[in-house]
Amino acid sequence: MSSWTRHFERARAMGFRQICTAPVSLPGQGGDLFLAADLDKPDPRLGFYGSTTALIADLAATAAQYELETLVDVVLDRVAIDGADSRTYEAPSRGAAVVDPRIKSSDVDAAIARFDDREASKVLLEQWSERLASWKQGGAAGFRVLGLERVPPEFLAALIEGVGGRFLAWTPGLDWKHVERLAGIGLDGAFASTPWWDGRASWYTEEHELLRRVGPIIAPVEAPFGSRLAQRAGNYETRRLLYEQVLLAAAATSDGLFVPMGFESMVQQPLEARFATAVPDGDAALADDIAKAIGSIGGGAMRGLTGSSSKVTALNMTERRTMVLINTDLAHTQPSPLSLEQDGGPLAPGEVRIVQQPARPPVLIKRRAAARDAAKAPRVIIENISPRVSGGPFAVKRIVGQVVTVETDTYTDGHDVLAVELLWKAADEDEWQRVPMISLGNARWQARFAPFRVGRHLYTIEAWLDEYATLCRAIQLKQEAGVDISVELTEIRQALVAVGHDPSARSALSDTLAILQEDDVTAGVQALISAETRKIVSDAGERPFVVRHEPLVLEVEREAAGFAAWYELFPRSMTDDPARHGTFDDVIAHLPRVRDMGFDVLYFPPIHPIGTKARKGRNNTLTPGPTDVGSPYAIGNPEGGHDALHPALGTFEDFRRLVGAARGHGLEIAIDFAIQCSPDHPWLKEHPDWFKHRPDGTIKYAENPPKKYEDIVNVDFYAEGAIPGLWQALRDVVLFWIGHGVTIFRVDNPHTKPLPFWQWMIADVRGRHPGAIFLSEAFTHPKMMYRLAKVGFSQSYSYFTWRNTRQELTEYLTELTTTEPAEFFRPNFFVNTPDINPIFLQSSGRAGFLIRAVLASTLSGLWGVYSGFEICEAAALPGREEYLDSEKYEIRVRDFGAPGNIVSEITRLNRIRKANPALHSHLGVRFYNSSNDRVLVYGKALPSHEDMVFAIVSLDPHQPQETSFEIPLWEWNLPDNAALQAEDLMTGNRFTLHGKGQWLRLDPGASPFALWRLFPEEGTRS
Repeated sequence: MSSWTRHFERARAMGFRQICTAPVSLPGQGGDLFLAADLDKPDPRLGFYGSTTALIADLAATAAQYELETLVDVVLDRVAIDGADSRTYEAPSRGAAVVDPRIKSSDVDAAIARFDDREASKVLLEQWSERLASWKQGGAAGFRVLGLERVPPEFLAALIEGVGGRFLAWTPGLDWKHVERLAGIGLDGAFASTPWWDGRASWYTEEHELLRRVGPIIAPVEAPFGSRLAQRAGNYETRRLLYEQVLLAAAATSDGLFVPMGFESMVQQPLEARFATAVPDGDAALADDIAKAIGSIGGGAMRGLTGSSSKVTALNMTERRTMVLINTDLAHTQPSPLSLEQDGGPLAPGEVRIVQQPARPPVLIKRRAAARDAAKAPRVIIENISPRVSGGPFAVKRIVGQVVTVETDTYTDGHDVLAVELLWKAADEDEWQRVPMISLGNARWQARFAPFRVGRHLYTIEAWLDEYATLCRAIQLKQEAGVDISVELTEIRQALVAVGHDPSARSALSDTLAILQEDDVTAGVQALISAETRKIVSDAGERPFVVRHEPLVLEVEREAAGFAAWYELFPRSMTDDPARHGTFDDVIAHLPRVRDMGFDVLYFPPIHPIGTKARKGRNNTLTPGPTDVGSPYAIGNPEGGHDALHPALGTFEDFRRLVGAARGHGLEIAIDFAIQCSPDHPWLKEHPDWFKHRPDGTIKYAENPPKKYEDIVNVDFYAEGAIPGLWQALRDVVLFWIGHGVTIFRVDNPHTKPLPFWQWMIADVRGRHPGAIFLSEAFTHPKMMYRLAKVGFSQSYSYFTWRNTRQELTEYLTELTTTEPAEFFRPNFFVNTPDINPIFLQSSGRAGFLIRAVLASTLSGLWGVYSGFEICEAAALPGREEYLDSEKYEIRVRDFGAPGNIVSEITRLNRIRKANPALHSHLGVRFYNSSNDRVLVYGKALPSHEDMVFAIVSLDPHQPQETSFEIPLWEWNLPDNAALQAEDLMTGNRFTLHGKGQWLRLDPGASPFALWRLFPEEGTRS
């Protein structure tokens, strides 16, 4: 005891107000401090030979000199077996070993208190009450009570009431149901399981809330007489971080700290209950940290904000407006998982950060709505209308004659019947057409309409409380239940009389009113609730609480906007001699060839005069020869600009003759609308204020890194003189060509021009010419591609060009067909372009061209081919997606009947497309199981599902591929062992497929794909 003063002095210096001593009574023969042989005699190892009460009094008096209160450990449920009174204790039963590390294992030297025996329990209560009262009188301020797993809560409550003073329950390891029973019995505190917490697990917050019901929470930083923290860390720096982390975390989440002797010096030697342990004095390295931690003790309600896998734990101490962040990673800095008003940035390794959350006044609204105004708000709710396009007042897109299915969530308060109608009209019409919507359940409604005019349409939803239908429902239900309905019949007669003020309605209701005058109630009810009567009343009556949603926009386009096969050629190359520039008449000679392959749109790159300044030579060189024809995208020279024709191609009369001849072959001409100018373009002289000039007066040439376009310059849409002149001039270019018979425009790089311009220009042109079609050539990020579609483009080039694997194709088509873009974005699957010689085709040979052709033509309603694809042209500039001897810079003469061509296959694919309406859109595709990831299996069917186009495509142009796959019998409600009829669409052969599981071998040397039409036998479909 002589050494205690030294420890008291250190404890007080660190800021402690209490000290707690382990049991001081005489232990049993095993020497365990927690198994007393005689509770009233002191442990002789303490060098004190009076009574236990006298020892505690002496200890308390000494501690008081240092302004410390004394708490004493008390073990209620057991004593040493060699000192046990058999009246109140008994030897324990030997069960399974205890596995909870927070509970000390049962000792063979222990005798267990007989709390289950009423008389023994009574004696124990008397003995403990007398003993603790004497210890309290001697100076003990309170007791840490152990062994509670066997102590009945009512025993402990009686003891507390009889003794007084502070009682702190050692609760780690107790069953939580037992802890719950400790609430409200007078305890002054309970202990958290902090030493066993990893800093992340959610049970800590659960335990915290449970213990708060018992009393203030005290957090041990180490397990008393357990393993030391120092044993969990290696080097000094890591050990120090761990100690600081545990100390601050315990303080910040509790109402008090419990610090075992030696913690302040980070000693590794644990306290030992059986043997005297000399804890090294050492340097109290953590003394300042402990003092700081004591000052940060808070407690109160705690809520976890992070999961157990988060490296940084966030705890909200709600009553203290404090956020506790714990970086459990002792080696690395970690970002904060929360956004806090006072954010200190990332947390250092092992850091515990306590962030005060200042109280902020709530936002009060001073100008509040009046009840009269609130009563005017819609009572009927209309929301979640589909289809619709997000991000602005953008149009849903459909093809003329295509059914539009509209759905809405519409509901109201109460139990009144709602009437919901779909309203639609063309934008130039005054009257709405109305379609009653049917309920799908769960407040979802549906109706359909089909527009048969090309151009802008509007649609909306109108709903109201249908009072007549509500009365009809009540009458019908009450009549079926045998309830008197005389009052309801009177109400409904009055409703009909009110409607009868309308002469037409009165005439239509005459029969119903006549039936009501008769005595046949059943007939009267049937007449009242009939669909005819309800419609008459609905059309003529008032519509209480009627609500109409703001109109949504629908752009109805002609068929070519959604279904067409495009063929691209350079008119100047339609010659038999590279030294002779092709003409429009030469193109006319090629029209039958293009028509016979089944194409619908014949598209030309720019056909305008080409600049001479900075003209490009062959293969994009900067040193052209005198005979080099230049790039048609360098538009304009002194002979004209965007509204002029290259003189070598022919005159406007020649062009008009070409357009007419194309129509005669069932082809439409599409031209390129490229908003760029050569340095020779007339606009540079006529409208210099449409361009951005550098300080030296020059205009920077166009770039799209890494590509450079030294032969063109760009207009500046927002230059001082460009608004509105430039915008109107560009619109007028489109109108000019529409005047010459062109209504399809492929727009070059629209993503590099302002979106407001496109939205205005396309709407203006379509307002005059609703059949105009615009194809966006925007190879950019998806959001911009989608936005261009929203602002008005009918079609868009796509990422199909670079989607080659099964996963890539499946994921891309799933995005295009099952997410919002399905309502407004139509992909045009070009297999190649003058700018893009796909890597896949450069080494694939003929089979690769067939693979890409069948994928493009069957996966999308729109697909395109650049001239030369049909003869499998693939020669490339090394390491680039550029054609060698690119036609953009020279005249290319081709033999379109060259050996190895795929003309017949392209022709057949286009015929198949036209014959199978399921292929008229990219929508409706479904992908099916295949055992080989180099084989793509998919199908397309109309909603009626009479048949399906079914494709099995090898994605390997070099090696044969075999696969097992499934045919979707379930889509016809057929069993797995049923049969389907099949027609090979490429050959016309017919056969029967038996069972869901099938197998196929695809040889690129023969055909790398199979394209079937599947259909059930007559009478087999359920």
